[in-house]
Amino acid sequence: MSRNEELAARFEEFAALLEAKDIEYKPRSYRRAAENLRSHPEPIENLASEGIEAVTEIEGIGDAIAAKILEYVETGAIDELSELRAELPVEMAALTSVEGVGPKTVGTLYRELGVEDLDDLEAAAESGAIRDLSGFGEKTEENIAAGIDFARSAQDRTPLGEIRPLGEDLLEYLDGLEEIGRRELAGSVRRWRPTIGDLDVLCASDDPGPVLDAFREWDRADTVIEAGEAKASVRTNGTRIDLRVVSPAEFGAALQYFTGSRDHNVALRNRAIARDLKINEYGVFDVGDVADPDSGQRVGERVAGETDASVYEAVDLPPIPPELREDRSEIAAAAAGELPNLLVEDDVRGDLHTHSDWSDGSNTIAEMVGAAEAFGHEYVCLTDHASGPGVPGGSGLSDGELRDQSEAIDAARKEASGIEVLHGVEANIDSEGGLSVGEDVLEALDLVIASPHSGLDGDGTDRLCEAIAHPAVGIVGHPTGRQLGRRSGLDLDIEAVAEAAAEHDTALEVNANPRRLDLRGGAVKAAIETGATIAIDTDAHRPANYELLRYGVHTARRGWAEPENVLNARSCEDLVTFLEG
Repeated sequence: MSRNEELAARFEEFAALLEAKDIEYKPRSYRRAAENLRSHPEPIENLASEGIEAVTEIEGIGDAIAAKILEYVETGAIDELSELRAELPVEMAALTSVEGVGPKTVGTLYRELGVEDLDDLEAAAESGAIRDLSGFGEKTEENIAAGIDFARSAQDRTPLGEIRPLGEDLLEYLDGLEEIGRRELAGSVRRWRPTIGDLDVLCASDDPGPVLDAFREWDRADTVIEAGEAKASVRTNGTRIDLRVVSPAEFGAALQYFTGSRDHNVALRNRAIARDLKINEYGVFDVGDVADPDSGQRVGERVAGETDASVYEAVDLPPIPPELREDRSEIAAAAAGELPNLLVEDDVRGDLHTHSDWSDGSNTIAEMVGAAEAFGHEYVCLTDHASGPGVPGGSGLSDGELRDQSEAIDAARKEASGIEVLHGVEANIDSEGGLSVGEDVLEALDLVIASPHSGLDGDGTDRLCEAIAHPAVGIVGHPTGRQLGRRSGLDLDIEAVAEAAAEHDTALEVNANPRRLDLRGGAVKAAIETGATIAIDTDAHRPANYELLRYGVHTARRGWAEPENVLNARSCEDLVTFLEG
């Protein structure tokens, strides 16, 4: 984790602790500072070395927060945060990962019941003590109790958006070693799973010693867990990273093996056995003339293994993209020549879900448009929040404000020469499937995204289908409302939702924010097979968020998405035709 990320996490904790003490205004400042630190391209320690004025050049960071940044860079701690922790000694991240438990609830539970961690919370719920607190009740207590197991399991895994950049930083660091040939991320991070346990990294080298020495000396490694002759493990801010060094001739076989999934590898090995072949992490071996194929790892004639692709070619298959390796009929599809022509990042031509400072975004409309053009998009749609339950920060726009915003959109449209600018809204879907925007306003907009923001438990199928049937709705945003590690979101009959979406020409979103990745890959596959169209959007709240597109694209690839399945892989003209249809 970079210093920028470390400080962002601490400022988010700062905000939560202040909010738990019912302190207003300051939490928003700390959260904005956290967001801007995460998206800032330069290491904060570089700016800190230049003094407080350089740090305050980051948007949303004033002298007070800048002083805390300098304090952390210099000492590794922030005294005021330590004091807040002492006043409120709770495991804030764990407790707020329970759906329905926010910082203010944590503060109340600590003051009234002494709840400090998930065990305390579970005991309070089981004893019936929570329902007796003012503003809670039996139903709230039941919901909290139901979310504790999910919260516990979520603590063991980290969102892809945090792990993958860490792995890429390590690859860049290793790239400078002359002893290394190829090096790749492996495991579930290579398959772009939404959450990751440990990080697996693979290197090809005939001289593993210097590679492992450099790995152990990496400045982001907090602790060396173990070190052997060909493998070492370190821990970085709670994440275990395993690095293996293999022979260049065996690198491809090892990469295929350690990428997984386990079920995919079992199916692939069974296909090899039927051809008198043996596949393992050391290569593919012809064991047709071997009396006991299990007598050693490298018995038989080696026929493949230098590259990942060669492992598949040895069993008469084309290479299978890592995102598909989940044993969900991908081997049969490969054998039949029916693998999908998977979407790639360059296929996406615009972003249809973005926010400006009119609602809870950090930048002006013009800045968001300019950043979209610089990113390479052909079109962008501004979709600020409409008012409604659960809208972040209560910052949604009224119907009148949405009308006023159209003038600002027109102005941005006139200034933009290389990008088409659309005006939309992210409307809230209420508990009955209704929308939080007046009909006359909806009809005047280029795009309506309807998203669930509240009541995110139980079955949401009927609710979403009702919203999909509304003639103004073009996209259903983050359909389940899940937030990884925080809440599981709505249960959906995805086939029923997809059928409704296909019938009404409404797209289902893959929200590319790594905290959402909603729809997930399996739901994307089911939706596409049912005939629905997918939209991949970043839900950008600042220019740097456009870079999150890759997470949405790879999530869609996990769902076997091809360019023709994706709404914003179309031209602007074809997009408008879909929305008007």
